[in-house]
Amino acid sequence: MVRARVLRGVDLDVPAGRLTAVVGRPEAGKTTLLNCVGGLERPDRGTVHIGADRITGLGDSALTRLRRDRIGFVFATCSLFPTLSVEQNIRIGAELAGRRTEKQWFTTVVELLGLSLLLRTRPSALTAEQRQRVACARAFLNRPDLVLADEPAGELDRMEAAALLGFLRMWVRKLGQSVLLATRDPFVAAHADRVFVLAQGRITGEVERPTVESVMAAM
Repeated sequence: MVRARVLRGVDLDVPAGRLTAVVGRPEAGKTTLLNCVGGLERPDRGTVHIGADRITGLGDSALTRLRRDRIGFVFATCSLFPTLSVEQNIRIGAELAGRRTEKQWFTTVVELLGLSLLLRTRPSALTAEQRQRVACARAFLNRPDLVLADEPAGELDRMEAAALLGFLRMWVRKLGQSVLLATRDPFVAAHADRVFVLAQGRITGEVERPTVESVMAAM
């Protein structure tokens, strides 16, 4: 069995109230990094902390609870249930976990993500960008400490991507959420507050107040 080292000495922090991005070309290790942070993969070395709690070394049951209660996930391909309404898709994660959601908090989530008028709509009637906003609402509904977004704008055009990222930035600023976004697109990364450049499993650069041009130069 041949084992490949995907990440090498990666050290980064994701502060609250800022949108942090990791940008890199395909096979740079972005998804593996998010999987390690989210407890989906176990790093061979090093540690991962969510807040003050070290998650490295937790057993399977503890990691399952951690992902359910403290981490939200948004993926490139939006996985909504086609027979459920927008509201049902947003609530389903909390309901499966047996968690009740405060009415005011639900209202805050859907208003910040611009979904208030779409709650009875089925996913087939939504644009790709609207479907990703529903996925974001589902991830945020449990008030997670951290949201991990893996290529959330990967299937969107430029206008749709800008709209989605605008909602994410507004969310981060208003509610102090921690979001770590992985992308290969400098345009998407430029919407973050800070960008880490990942190449061959290593952090090779960091860009504060990024622009498309500064991210491309760092890559």
